[in-house]
Amino acid sequence: MSRKHLFLYALFLLCGAGIGYAIASTIFVAGEKPYQGAILGLLFGVLLSVISISLEKFVTKRHIWGIFGFIGGALVSRLMEGVLNPISVFILLPSLPFDSHPPEALFLLRLISLCVFTFLGATVALKIEADPQLLQSRSADYPPNTKILDTSVIIDGRIADLCETGFLEGIFLIPQFVLQELQYIADSSDGMRRLRGRRGLDVLNRLQKVVNFDLRIVDDDFPAIREVDAKIVALAKRITAKVVTNDFNLNKVAELQGVVVWNINHLSNSLKPVVLPGESMRLLVAKEGKESSQGVAYLNDGTMVVIDEARRSIGKEVDATVTSVLQTASGRMIFARIHEEGDQHGHTKK
Repeated sequence: MSRKHLFLYALFLLCGAGIGYAIASTIFVAGEKPYQGAILGLLFGVLLSVISISLEKFVTKRHIWGIFGFIGGALVSRLMEGVLNPISVFILLPSLPFDSHPPEALFLLRLISLCVFTFLGATVALKIEADPQLLQSRSADYPPNTKILDTSVIIDGRIADLCETGFLEGIFLIPQFVLQELQYIADSSDGMRRLRGRRGLDVLNRLQKVVNFDLRIVDDDFPAIREVDAKIVALAKRITAKVVTNDFNLNKVAELQGVVVWNINHLSNSLKPVVLPGESMRLLVAKEGKESSQGVAYLNDGTMVVIDEARRSIGKEVDATVTSVLQTASGRMIFARIHEEGDQHGHTKK
């Protein structure tokens, strides 16, 4: 906001206070203090200034809610006035009888009561506008083993295979905003994104057909939050659910906010067969490695095996002996060398 605008708003508030004082001076009977009209004029000027600023910043909806809360708080203050005023007067002015307390004290108490209740009303209304579902508690609707599926794990597809085995139990939720993101990806002009989106929709259809699998589509949303991942974390925190994903960034963000995460990639790495140094296996060399003499092969689960001295055997099966196993954040990598005649180990076909 520029200095020019600040000056105009300050001038507007002063004019409002002056007009209120002048009106009160002509209306109030002798003996009354017209400062009450000045205060009301100042408050009215503040209200109009706030409305003007909200219109400039396109937050009219929020201030409409705030105004409703303000009016509701004022009504509650008026209803409570008959109870609060006698109690407050007796507490603040115990030496004076109730009938002889000064009118300024009553006015001050009424003003304090009005400010407190209007502030509370406006605050609650703005909170409800930002998150309408605060009006209802959803955490009791779901058991502790509830899980939320995110977009990446649906597109990945392995969750369907896992659910068909029957190892997973509990309620699985698909929020509407996740479905909308899948539809947006499926309608993309980019061919690869469109293919991934349609794959995700096919996986959902497959999950709905799994026997004894509780899959629910829920309408919970957070209009004030734009990012889908942030909405998933917010929903998980509200209903105390776990998040099922293979998105590394979502995994970290959710853990930082105290949400339990099930990462499909971590599960997949944990279920891969154990390979020990010295073990022999027969592998098909698929392509050349980074080094001049290396060849690359793959196990049935997709684990990459780097084989020394196998560059000349691309497209052929070779017997290799495991030399070391490297576990990384993205998975596991196996290093091996061509099986020599002098090796005493047998080989197992993978």
